[in-house]
Amino acid sequence: MKLRLNKTVATVASGALLLMAVPAIGLASTSGAAVKAKPTYTIGYEGPLSGGNQQLGLNMVFAVQLAINQANATGKLPFKLQLKTYDDQGDPTIAPTQAQAAVHNRNLVALVGPAFSGATAAAEPYYKAAHIATVSPSATRVTLATSGWNNFFRVVADDGVQGPADANYMVKKLGKNSVYVVNDGTAYGSGVASAFATQATSDGATVTTATVPGTSQCQNGTASATQYSAAATQAMASGAKALFYGGYYCDLGLFLGALQSAGYTGAIMSDDGSLSPALIQSTTPASAANGVYLTCACASSTNKTFNSKYQALAHFSAANATYAPESYDATNAIINAMKSLKKITRVGIVNALHRLTWKGMTKVIKFQKNGNIAGSAIYVNQVKNGKIVQLGLE
Repeated sequence: MKLRLNKTVATVASGALLLMAVPAIGLASTSGAAVKAKPTYTIGYEGPLSGGNQQLGLNMVFAVQLAINQANATGKLPFKLQLKTYDDQGDPTIAPTQAQAAVHNRNLVALVGPAFSGATAAAEPYYKAAHIATVSPSATRVTLATSGWNNFFRVVADDGVQGPADANYMVKKLGKNSVYVVNDGTAYGSGVASAFATQATSDGATVTTATVPGTSQCQNGTASATQYSAAATQAMASGAKALFYGGYYCDLGLFLGALQSAGYTGAIMSDDGSLSPALIQSTTPASAANGVYLTCACASSTNKTFNSKYQALAHFSAANATYAPESYDATNAIINAMKSLKKITRVGIVNALHRLTWKGMTKVIKFQKNGNIAGSAIYVNQVKNGKIVQLGLE
């Protein structure tokens, strides 16, 4: 099934993304005397702005743009900011090309993203070599913080926190003593599924694992629920009372349709890669998504001011825009790091982020030496009557 965005959202998103690339223009004084123009610096965003997981990228990029717009509007900065986007489709084979394009943009001083773990692993060596700070709002693979990248930061807890927390919730709180654990073959999906399986086993559950490769993120309209028929049959045959899926919403939507057709009635849980209203849109029938638990190291925004301004810019709601609040905080972390410097340089921003302590919208932004956020919280949500409802902390 091909993901179809609401026509209004798609049109506005396309137009807004085009506007993002327009450079700032120097101003002249009303008296006609020359006014020294403020320098303009570029903050980049790398993530999926097309393809099957486009909605996650749109959630993030509008939050980045909002933070930049608000910073410029104060008039208090000694510089101006503009946004440049790099569309890697969440694909590690595309990410290096996009990273190289960002690195060669001499005006780019820092970047929000990359969004996906596999793409981050593929792109980060280029950013490290160029001393460009990358602040990911969503990449959670554990080893991203252990690869020696001094320039890498993230504002969410990693899979080493989320996977075990999910397992504890499934086994201890929901009381499921047998779990079928599936991953989509991606760096992210396999990582969080592995962490889940290890903890669930430790909790005393019987665990069966399987890898069901994703369908190229459901692009080109070639994917269908029938591609998951065999996987659904195997899940049924396992006799497990619950299923955990490590991966992204587009493929999970297809899997849910197949599971319903196969007669599966056990509890189903997935991770933040599946936390999107687009999951429901990509599930046939949509009712097959009801009851699914979705977890995230991110929270739904309850900030009325942010939600209002975000909706005005993006033309879709911030309430279920996964990683929008974290993207907003990641951008503002970069801006605050820049404000602390007398001279803006790429390496200077990296060093400033290592020193940063700043109260963001979602949490206090303070990074550990390896770039991980200090502190963590995992939230659980559930699809109820076709809508994602946040239940609270795990």
